[in-house]
Amino acid sequence: MNDSNENLCTATPILIFACSGAADVGAITDRAARKLTADGKGKMYCLAGIGGRVKGIMETTKEASKILAIDGCPLDCTKLCLEEAGFNEFEHIKVTDLDMEKGKSPETEENVSTVVNAALVRLGS
Repeated sequence: MNDSNENLCTATPILIFACSGAADVGAITDRAARKLTADGKGKMYCLAGIGGRVKGIMETTKEASKILAIDGCPLDCTKLCLEEAGFNEFEHIKVTDLDMEKGKSPETEENVSTVVNAALVRLGS
């Protein structure tokens, strides 16, 4: 990613924010977001940039056609970061609502696929 704070995106993509937290469910959110990006279903974007209120990231997010927040656990860090930054219109998935338990859900293809499939439903894909 470019170090400047310029808004480098000219299109209005679907942006995907994942908690990418330290727990197994966070690793699953990260892999699911990367898979959705690789499959052309949206663009994984920088949640830390939202937390830091980085101008270019904030502007690009404001222009997104749709936002998907993927949280690993009930702490809802992704959802709360977006809301604290003023974003209230987004789809939200919580891995622990998909029959996975924090600390007991390995980062398997099956678990990642479960999250990807839930995301596709939320995105209408």
